[in-house]
Amino acid sequence: MSDPDKPIVELRNIHKRFGPLKVLRGVDLQLPRGRTTVIIGESGTGKSVLLKHMLGLIHPDRGQVFVDGERVDHLRERQWVPVRKRFGFLFQMGALFDSMTTGENVAFPLREHTTLSDEEIDRMVAEKLALVGLDGVQSKWPAELSGGQRKRVALARAIALNPDVVLYDEPTTGLDPIRADMINDLIIKLRTELGITSVVVTHDMTSAFKVADKIHMLHHGEFIASGTADDFRGSSDPRVRRFVTGDADLEIGERVDPDANELAGSGSDGKPSSAVAKEQS
Repeated sequence: MSDPDKPIVELRNIHKRFGPLKVLRGVDLQLPRGRTTVIIGESGTGKSVLLKHMLGLIHPDRGQVFVDGERVDHLRERQWVPVRKRFGFLFQMGALFDSMTTGENVAFPLREHTTLSDEEIDRMVAEKLALVGLDGVQSKWPAELSGGQRKRVALARAIALNPDVVLYDEPTTGLDPIRADMINDLIIKLRTELGITSVVVTHDMTSAFKVADKIHMLHHGEFIASGTADDFRGSSDPRVRRFVTGDADLEIGERVDPDANELAGSGSDGKPSSAVAKEQS
């Protein structure tokens, strides 16, 4: 039985490089159950790469990954399947399947990983869409939805299997402030009503400050600051202050890495995000 006082996910001394680029340099992270952890930092600091380590889409060069106290980084691909079913993943642009209706998108993980009847699946799809405020759009195609609606449908799909943990990769990207705040409210709702543990990777400090129980800042592959929203608002570290306030001035000689996401690809095998979404679902 899971120990509620122990982290549901733990990363220990994670190192990862792609060619000559060191993306993660000894990262340690614990995810408390039922809490929202936000990871911020410039592009290329390894935020999305960190998420993919939790799912086994990328494996560390050094270090260990634990889920519910069990080490998982050394598992073979087939052994990852039950572990991944405990996670939901909201991709940056949603990654809905254009050839499927909204209802079929949400039903996809249920059809792939359960033996539920069509009636039970339809009921669960309606339930998940209602949770994100969109029941009734099952017959619509993704192209018929607004950007905010597509994000909410993708979130309904991410929680279709009732995961313990939901990973959000830039969930408010491309949305206007009102629709972005709707996503923030949904992240909070899933935590308070369902007890879901959330990890949010974002550049959006308004979102970070609203949803976070704790914030960690990655800088050149290392965590340089951790704390509450108030801790970050009051930080005297110039690197933190520049990011929080959006100051574009960089210190002389400061290095800006290329985007780690581009170097890493959409998955460890270079598949596009839609393919990864299909496998992960």
